[in-house]
Amino acid sequence: MTSSTHRPDRTDTARSRGRRLLPLLALPLLTLLGGCNFVVLHPAGYVAEQQRNLVLAATGLMLLIIVPVIAFTLIFAWRYRATNEDAVYDPEWHHSTQLEVLIWTAPLMIIIALGALTWIGTHTLDPFRPLSKLDAKRDVPAGTQPLEIEAVAMDWKWLFLYPQYGIATVNEVAAPVDRPIRFKITATDVMNTFYVPTLAGMVYAMPGMQTQLHAVINREGAWEGRSAHYSGAGFSNMFFKFHGLTNDGFDQWIAQTKAQGGELTQEAYLKLEEPSEAEPARYYKSYMQGLFDRIIGMCPRPDQMCVGEMVKIDARGGASGEEAEANYKRLQYDNRLAERGVEGPGATAPASETGPHGQTQPEGMKPRPDMGNPDVRGQKSPDSQGKGSGEGQSEGGQIAPKQLNQ
Repeated sequence: MTSSTHRPDRTDTARSRGRRLLPLLALPLLTLLGGCNFVVLHPAGYVAEQQRNLVLAATGLMLLIIVPVIAFTLIFAWRYRATNEDAVYDPEWHHSTQLEVLIWTAPLMIIIALGALTWIGTHTLDPFRPLSKLDAKRDVPAGTQPLEIEAVAMDWKWLFLYPQYGIATVNEVAAPVDRPIRFKITATDVMNTFYVPTLAGMVYAMPGMQTQLHAVINREGAWEGRSAHYSGAGFSNMFFKFHGLTNDGFDQWIAQTKAQGGELTQEAYLKLEEPSEAEPARYYKSYMQGLFDRIIGMCPRPDQMCVGEMVKIDARGGASGEEAEANYKRLQYDNRLAERGVEGPGATAPASETGPHGQTQPEGMKPRPDMGNPDVRGQKSPDSQGKGSGEGQSEGGQIAPKQLNQ
């Protein structure tokens, strides 16, 4: 009696190995997905919730076209493959009214629906528009005073001022649950964006300008806020904490800030304004009067001219004589950061008295014979020797003239 044993062929062995390797191949994908944070889909505020719903509705409407197109592409490719002899072959076919109606009507209806959603959402979720509801079921009670927070994007941190309470914080902000918030937003240096994904959408912060954001937080918790616009070397650490607190918890937070915080004097602010990275949270029990307006006016120092004053001078036709010279000194670029070596060579003449970059000789290249040495301030080029100061040339042969309203 003979016995035989089944020996698996190489194909069976390869298949079994493939089945065992499938979970291992999925591990890298799961690892990548594990780093995803779907915070936008889990809002804690009514504005962010409406934005989430708008994203889901728009995505669903677009999928009504995308999914059938993908499905029919695969079906047609399979049905009318070259090896399928049962498929109808009609080389003379060129038109179908029914297909034309279907192909154009469905996308047109979806585009109309998307346009309506976008129009309604754009006006309803306008960040400058005060809130009329606390959530989908509750209106804002009559006479409710919104919490005012003035947010300032700095290099590379966030300063928050509470004018109703007289306190200020750095890289931490708090608000009571179910109380409307009105943010006033600006920046000290470069354009930035203020963004708390669980609270509302992002809003730009721009130097010399004020933007607004109305929002409300509907549940307690701590969430991350951030700068969502690249603004330099410290951008990757420009985060802050947003706390949603009960009314009692918010009152305690205010009291604790006043008890433990320092004073944000003008000197302290000018020190805070210097670029720094990964700053811890700071608290101030008071800050200098009119600080936010001076930041918007781009005149935090007492000897600087604010933008509003400059506009008034221009409106009356400018200045002349001693007044113009005094105005020029007040308009000179603030060189504190450049002198301390913490600012790049971004500003050019005349305010900073730095020559235009186009006149700076690249390192390693020989100077042009008709330029002299452009790195020496005030040196005249050979073709200007012996000539008086004319248009486009200031006294002493400087590259750019002083811009005076004379």
